[in-house]
Amino acid sequence: MHYKTHYCGDLRKEDSGREVTLAGWVHRRRDHGGLIFIDLRDTRGLVQVVFNPKLAPEAHAVAEQSRNEYVLQVKGEVAVRRPGTVNAAIPTGEIEVVATSAAVLNPAKTPPFYINEDVEVDELLRFRYRYLDLRRMPVHERFRMRHRVVKYIRDFFDARGFYDIETPILTKSTPEGARDYLVPSRVYPGNFYALPQSPQQLKQLLMVAGFEKYYQIARCFRDEDFRADRQAEFTQLDVEMSFIDANDILELIEELFTGMIKELRPDYKLPTPFPHLTYDDAMRRFGTDKPDIRYGMELVDISDLGPTSDFAVFRDVLTAGGQIRGLAVPGGAAFTRRDIDSLTRFVEEQGGKGLISAALLGEGSIDDITEEDVRSPVHRYLGLDLIKGMAQRAGAKRGDLLIMVAAQPRVASAALDALRREVAARLNLADPLTAACCFIVDFPLFEWSEGEQRWDSVHHPFTAPKDEDVALLDTDAGKARSKAYDFVCNGMEFAGGSIRIHRREVQEKVFGLLGIDMEQARDRFGHLLEAFEYGAPPHGGIAAGLDRTVAFMTDAPNIREVIAFPKTQSAYDALMGAPSTVSPKQLEELGIAVTKQTEARAPVEEGEA
Repeated sequence: MHYKTHYCGDLRKEDSGREVTLAGWVHRRRDHGGLIFIDLRDTRGLVQVVFNPKLAPEAHAVAEQSRNEYVLQVKGEVAVRRPGTVNAAIPTGEIEVVATSAAVLNPAKTPPFYINEDVEVDELLRFRYRYLDLRRMPVHERFRMRHRVVKYIRDFFDARGFYDIETPILTKSTPEGARDYLVPSRVYPGNFYALPQSPQQLKQLLMVAGFEKYYQIARCFRDEDFRADRQAEFTQLDVEMSFIDANDILELIEELFTGMIKELRPDYKLPTPFPHLTYDDAMRRFGTDKPDIRYGMELVDISDLGPTSDFAVFRDVLTAGGQIRGLAVPGGAAFTRRDIDSLTRFVEEQGGKGLISAALLGEGSIDDITEEDVRSPVHRYLGLDLIKGMAQRAGAKRGDLLIMVAAQPRVASAALDALRREVAARLNLADPLTAACCFIVDFPLFEWSEGEQRWDSVHHPFTAPKDEDVALLDTDAGKARSKAYDFVCNGMEFAGGSIRIHRREVQEKVFGLLGIDMEQARDRFGHLLEAFEYGAPPHGGIAAGLDRTVAFMTDAPNIREVIAFPKTQSAYDALMGAPSTVSPKQLEELGIAVTKQTEARAPVEEGEA
């Protein structure tokens, strides 16, 4: 390279005596009243450069005027550091470069935040100056890992005979999920393209086209309401295969993630093989289809024990069709009243009406518990039989805390899932260096929409029903299970997919159940239905969130940290100032009249800054 012979971070003890030319940024400068030390940084790391006024006065003069983030070119000789001066914290810590000449390639203003210190910085300020934020070494390292993840994925699928095929960014709006981002057409006024929410239909058409193994690192776009860990545009690994069943896909994904984690994060503990849980089992045991299985505290149902209690709340909930469920907190009997009150407020924030607690005191067997061994504000109403019964089902022991929620099934599941995670966080039960993965299978095909008074797809309209449940589409669609599956790790959904419908008559029947009549089906999905009549093979696939995967591999707190130029939580681009208005001429060319306009500004809602 014209400006350098070596990268700063690549030099080692073996390079001692070598003449090198380096170029990079001043990471840190230290003036010792004669000798000046500069840590010079580039994309591979940093190295200490020594400027000695006696050996190289002109280079020393350059170092005197340099400040943090100046861009320098330095020539010098690699030398082994003296005993006692080695810096074991950096890979180049055994050597330094003694400068013989130096030049300022570009000075720098004082940055709005420290580049050379890993300090917390206002997120909006970081995104406004994202090109500076990306220089920070911890942030920079995340994108090195992102590159390695993508490379691993490409090598993995290439070795297994997959074709990497791009699909269009400008496509047809076929609403079946979140809102589309629309792109007006100048050539066809009044008509619009849509940015793809995913390549779903296109990858199915590739299967019809005879490409039996497809993958793509795909850009996707969804105009969703503000959510904490979502982006308006994101990247996913998209995979589709023909002549396979669900187990083929799941074995492939397990092999991919097992190999990736072992190679790129060897410090992780990775229990294998990944367990398969049915949707019903996951909801029963954990209250969610995204369970964190790094720790226990599984949920138990004690609805059948409710009638043995004198507690009116339990009786009223059961009469209304609700249920009583709960969990045992290990060592939770030591919780204070303030702790319990805090958890009660937490449950109320999740939509529950509160929680019932019972601490199991003393020593010995659960079977020997007496009234005096139970501490609960309502324990005289609960009854000893109910408390013993729940303790036995939950595998509780003395010293534990029983927590119960009485509510409608959906509310109880959501509240207990959130409560289980909250308690685990407070007790540090989840090992951050364990990757506990599982597959969730046998999802319901449909869920009933009260507002629309029709069925909705649990996954998407192209998901196939299980073979033995096809007949239920005509008799009891709500009981039909799907060939859908999710890949979950540490309580987060990393991937989801399904075996697809590949026969036109089945697809049309599903559309009908979703309230899509034949005219709408032909207008929205006619291209797919027609393709099914030309020998569509059985096929299926999966899509994995690349951003979420990289966030997991880098211990990043959210996906914004692993996207080079992210939007804020409210879809605002603080760097470019987008979205923004456009000129009247552009609107005129597109035949668009703006009837409502607001100025997009930096968000000020809590959690954004």
